[in-house]
Amino acid sequence: MPSERPPTIDPVAAARWHAAAPAHSPWLHEEVARRMEGRLQWIREAPAAWCDWDAVRGGLQAHALVRQRYPDAPCFVVETSPSLQARAAKALAQPWWSVSRWKAGAIHFERPAQGAVQMLWANMALHMAPDPQTLIAQWHHALAVNGYLMFSCLGPDSLRELRAVYAAMGWPAPGHAFTDMHDWGDMLIEAGFAEPVMDMERITLTFPTAQRLLQELRELGANLHPQRFAGLRGRGWHARLLAALEEHLPRTDGGLGLTFEIVYGHAFKPAPRVRVAEHSSVSLQDMRAMLRKPVP
Repeated sequence: MPSERPPTIDPVAAARWHAAAPAHSPWLHEEVARRMEGRLQWIREAPAAWCDWDAVRGGLQAHALVRQRYPDAPCFVVETSPSLQARAAKALAQPWWSVSRWKAGAIHFERPAQGAVQMLWANMALHMAPDPQTLIAQWHHALAVNGYLMFSCLGPDSLRELRAVYAAMGWPAPGHAFTDMHDWGDMLIEAGFAEPVMDMERITLTFPTAQRLLQELRELGANLHPQRFAGLRGRGWHARLLAALEEHLPRTDGGLGLTFEIVYGHAFKPAPRVRVAEHSSVSLQDMRAMLRKPVP
């Protein structure tokens, strides 16, 4: 069942993180988005309009790259965290005197209507969602027929070195479980997408000190595992954590190494199909899409 698959996330902790996440784009998110943007060269037809889902955390520099690739396509910027909406508007809003604000390529800080965009871009958000099926359904709703989804997230091999240290120390897991790319593909099909293409790569980051490593992890996310530490930990535990990381983490090029598995996903929204039944109902939106579909 989909509910039995990772991610294993405490929804209360996820909501708390979502409301208080740092209002900037982490370096890793920008790097992943840059690599995902390069994959757009294989898309033959440019979108007439596109949506950037949670642009601030997903990567503001990457947003600029996608807009540069599609300068004439209007963009809908959706920030699902109220605390980041002002940040998105400040960083991305066009000046009132800008000609592009009134012409093609304008930015709209609102959710697109059903079927309003031909591309939905969602970078490094899905692995922090407590209910990913609902989020994927929202993306499907916003896309037009034959529109496509581009997303990335962390995979299950992420932070394997850190998990090994926690296990050796007898501590609860340092983070929730991340979903395998094949399970993401299954969820996309369940949501109505077609032809999902999933692939992954591993990125190893090195840090000069354990303190710097923890700082980076705090910017990337939080431990949302339901069985994480139940109470507050003191300075003594923090000192033991730093010592354990310095002692047990592998050293690469003189720094402490951490692996991040990056999952990339791509899928199309096909024309809807009507199930054969004695009585069938079809929405007006789906009927229009089916009528526009060419006859094979």
